[in-house]
Amino acid sequence: MNQQGHMASYGQPQPGYQGYQQFAYNQHTAGVPTSQYGPYNGPVQGYEPTAAPQGPLRPTPGAPPTSLPPSTAAQSTAYNQYGQGDIQNGPAMTDQMQRFPVSQSYMPGGQPIAYQQYAPPPSNAQHLPNQMAAMQISGSTSNAPPPISQSYGPPTSHRQTTASFPPTGPAVYTQYSTPLQNISSSIPQAGNPPQQPFSGQTVPASTFTSPPTSTGLTGMNLPPPPGVSRPTAMHAPPLPGQSQTGFPPSQPPTGHYPPQPNHRPAAPQTGVPGVVPGPPTQGFQVHPTQPSQGFIPQQNGSFGQMRAPQPNYAAPYTGTPSYNSQPQPQQKRLDPDSIPSPLNELPPQQKTRHRIDPDAIPSPIQVIEDDKSNRGSEPFSTGVRGQVPPLVTTDFVVKDQGNSSPRFIRCAAYNLPCTSDMAKQCQVPLTAVIKPLATLPADEAPPYIVDHGETGPIRCNRCKAYMCPYMQFIEGGRRFQCAFCSCVTEVPLHYFQHLDHTGKRMDYYDRPELSLGSYEFLATVDYCKNNKIPNPPAFIFMIDVSYNALKSGLVHLLCEELKTLLDYLPREGNAEESAIRVGFVTYNKVLHFYNVKSSLAQPQMMVVSDIADMFVPLLDGFLVNVNESRAVINSLLEQIPEMFGDTRETETVFGPVIQAGLEALKAAECAGKLFIFHSTLPLAEAPGKLKNRDDKKLINTDKEKVLFQPQTNFYNNLAKECVAQGCCVDLFLFPNQYVDVATLGLVTYQTGGSIYKYTYFQAQADGERFLNDLHRDVRKVIGFDSVMRVRTSTGIRATDFFGSFYMSNTTDVELAALDCDKAITVEFKHDDKLNEDNGAQIQCALLYTSCSGQRRLRIHNLSLNCCTQLADLYRNCETDTLINYFVKLAYRGVLSNPTKTVRETLINQSAQILACYRKNCASPSSAGQLILPECMKLLPVYLNCVLKNDVLQPSAEVSTDDRAYTRQLVISMDVAETSVFFYPRLLPVHKMDVDSDDFPVAIRCSEERLSKGGIYLLENGLNLFIWVGMNTQHDLIQSIFNVQSFGQIDSAMSALPMLDNPYSKKLRSMVDMIRAQRPRFMKLIIVKQDDKMEVLFKHFLMEDKSASGGASYVDFLCHMHKEIRQLLS
Repeated sequence: MNQQGHMASYGQPQPGYQGYQQFAYNQHTAGVPTSQYGPYNGPVQGYEPTAAPQGPLRPTPGAPPTSLPPSTAAQSTAYNQYGQGDIQNGPAMTDQMQRFPVSQSYMPGGQPIAYQQYAPPPSNAQHLPNQMAAMQISGSTSNAPPPISQSYGPPTSHRQTTASFPPTGPAVYTQYSTPLQNISSSIPQAGNPPQQPFSGQTVPASTFTSPPTSTGLTGMNLPPPPGVSRPTAMHAPPLPGQSQTGFPPSQPPTGHYPPQPNHRPAAPQTGVPGVVPGPPTQGFQVHPTQPSQGFIPQQNGSFGQMRAPQPNYAAPYTGTPSYNSQPQPQQKRLDPDSIPSPLNELPPQQKTRHRIDPDAIPSPIQVIEDDKSNRGSEPFSTGVRGQVPPLVTTDFVVKDQGNSSPRFIRCAAYNLPCTSDMAKQCQVPLTAVIKPLATLPADEAPPYIVDHGETGPIRCNRCKAYMCPYMQFIEGGRRFQCAFCSCVTEVPLHYFQHLDHTGKRMDYYDRPELSLGSYEFLATVDYCKNNKIPNPPAFIFMIDVSYNALKSGLVHLLCEELKTLLDYLPREGNAEESAIRVGFVTYNKVLHFYNVKSSLAQPQMMVVSDIADMFVPLLDGFLVNVNESRAVINSLLEQIPEMFGDTRETETVFGPVIQAGLEALKAAECAGKLFIFHSTLPLAEAPGKLKNRDDKKLINTDKEKVLFQPQTNFYNNLAKECVAQGCCVDLFLFPNQYVDVATLGLVTYQTGGSIYKYTYFQAQADGERFLNDLHRDVRKVIGFDSVMRVRTSTGIRATDFFGSFYMSNTTDVELAALDCDKAITVEFKHDDKLNEDNGAQIQCALLYTSCSGQRRLRIHNLSLNCCTQLADLYRNCETDTLINYFVKLAYRGVLSNPTKTVRETLINQSAQILACYRKNCASPSSAGQLILPECMKLLPVYLNCVLKNDVLQPSAEVSTDDRAYTRQLVISMDVAETSVFFYPRLLPVHKMDVDSDDFPVAIRCSEERLSKGGIYLLENGLNLFIWVGMNTQHDLIQSIFNVQSFGQIDSAMSALPMLDNPYSKKLRSMVDMIRAQRPRFMKLIIVKQDDKMEVLFKHFLMEDKSASGGASYVDFLCHMHKEIRQLLS
């Protein structure tokens, strides 16, 4: 039985012109180069479905009422005879004729297929206001089987009459959709019944109906009926490097074109607030149902008259019809559609639009807010297997009841397919994002520490899994059966405990390892290197004292800050002082080591100029206890800026600096971290010397991948040595030009360190950001000399790992250090069948040295469900985790593939995931509908954000270093960070409630959502903007910026003035809270509307087209729909 209860259906498929090609989303036409998304305008191979004919809409018996979006036109609208998708927001025209389109064959040159036609419509039908192709939510879909007869030639016209329809209020109606028939591979035959969905219940789904199937969702060219001419093709813009016809690019696009026969010049079109302007149609013949000017070009945010080109946007966006194309001569043959339409007489504001309503497609904000209201109030208890947790954007409390908190482990699917065949079919990656040392909120207890004494933790004899809640005690408690490998192991005498009547141990609730998902074991000497208890770790500060570092104010600022920062070194629990020892090195072309032994009156400097063979000139006095050597350290920090104040040395080394730190840690026999503060490309003659290889010409070529690869193997080998010693490298870069982040960051990346970059650093402007980052980096929770292993129950195994680490074998993730911000993404594959009853278990064990030198094991356990029905899999997925995996897969892919290939691979896998759902889980419906699983309905918008990011699709302004830097940051991000990084948070500041602690509800990342009278805050974890509209009320400007008017706001300010009024206090508190939520300090940038910085701000409005040619959300959704249909055909 097909249950249609959870399907939300957006809009209706509508017929286009009889046998004509229509113009919409970047349609492909002869002789026009394709945009970078070939599939946006390429024809669908071998699949030309019929447009579903649309009868008048009538109420469905028993369908739930669904609310309409507010109509932009106050009057009711009827459709005219030229196709229902063509008139938007026009006055009602009664008694028009309706035509059905001719049917199309599936294969070019193939046999015609059964044409599906509906019965003549009832005469009294209610018509909906057709707002933006009226993507309406409907309760059910009509599943009438097609008649057996085939219909060719001019279809019968049915007379229509309109009934009044209120513009507001709920409506009940049926969506007329063509049923899918064996859509996977075979051509439907006449009379086939609709294919039944996959056995089991229908999954909650969102259904979107695209504009008419002939309007460019498929991009196909429909053949004209005999004796009728085909309209002329439209021109798309040339790709970079191809010649462009039409006006020179410097000429601003205007709306005036040579008048064409049978066309009246149109008046300038004024926008309707709240409605997206349609795609530009300049340069092709427009059907008479539309004015010759066509739609106004969609310039982001232009609500009224068409705007001149945006600042810094030299040419039209690629991937859209060009505003500069030549009009084509009109064909002379008689065109039955060239009869003048009443539409040409309409006032300008009621001209047609042909556009999907952005309010009718899935909104990230709506999903986030719904999850907050549904799941934010109750604690999330982890006792039930395979529960999908609340979204990362929801503030919730976790109660650990036997499965690890989602703060430690999040999965893309909480219901795994039982077989590898099923996994291959759905293409949903089985992946988990693990953050072993994640920081917990104050109201959640940190993992308990369990001490089993000299015998160490209890483990399975065969697979070495650690004792956990899934182990089954048998034989009265004398043995236990492993949940991972089913091996039976004797319980040691000291650990024995009787079982209760349910088979649980009597001490079940007293032992964290039996009742909780996350806990720690104290490790014995067997878990230590060389079977020796480790020494406490050390921090070594290594400061570049070349000319650039001193001139920018960096050295002075850093030395001043270190005097107080050293009081905040990480310490164990209630310890009075940190056990971590510190050391200092300065360098340019040579290295200077400092003896800061407590017994000295003044620090001593030792210079090592033989950098080809690095050694440490002193052992005693280099690494010291801060409190004991406080006076000597302060003296040194005061002297360094003076000592090198007059330097003229511009060249630096880099490789020997890491070698020096590594040798010092080896000599002290401890693990530790190097904090390196570096400013230039290391050009001096030394190991690891680099050359400037920056080359923008490689972008979008097959050689682009070399920009992400290290220049030399020297740093690969060095990283391997560092990991073996437990030497982690944190790198702070202060470049004024190219420094080759891809190579310099390699050791940081492979040792589990962090990289920070402050381009054009000036102490006054960027000091606050740098010092905040440094403070957090020095103070954060960290585990040294770490090894992580992920064990799984029989049936799946961990096969791939993504993050900042090193692997010398296939199972152990080795990290010189792992901090509380780093996440590791793990992919699992089947190696056997899974069992629905037993589920699947995952255990992550991290062995590390704490900041006091104690060896520990942190254990996280998670149990998942298994299913034999695809519907169950699609019901229990988490899109944010899926995107985290896709990003990391793509960012690793750019090392060995062109970015174009990487983008296509992502699109293809996502389309396969959604096509499998459509084919196996959704109720049959018209191919013109886009149907998405409820829990994956944001996959297209988030995927588009990933594809438009600077790493995969850079704009001209983005440097090679910035791309390598972003790539390295993202590769170790957790789910919450990737979520906001790719789809930023945009908050309307002018709507904030000063009396409430809550933030205003976010709005969608699109320029058309911005009001000229508003102030907005945008953040993505790395950037923080406040955008001010030019019509903002003066009172609000005065309250926040302490100036009288918009023109007086100083956009150079990087901090809000501290004013004593509720608006100022609330906004400053919001900024502070947002900064506290993110691992990196975000410098505040004030952007005034139409200011030069607005281009940078718009780069983060992810639902709009991007300057680098990235698609808008609407266009990408259409593109994904086309990809899905192609797979289904």
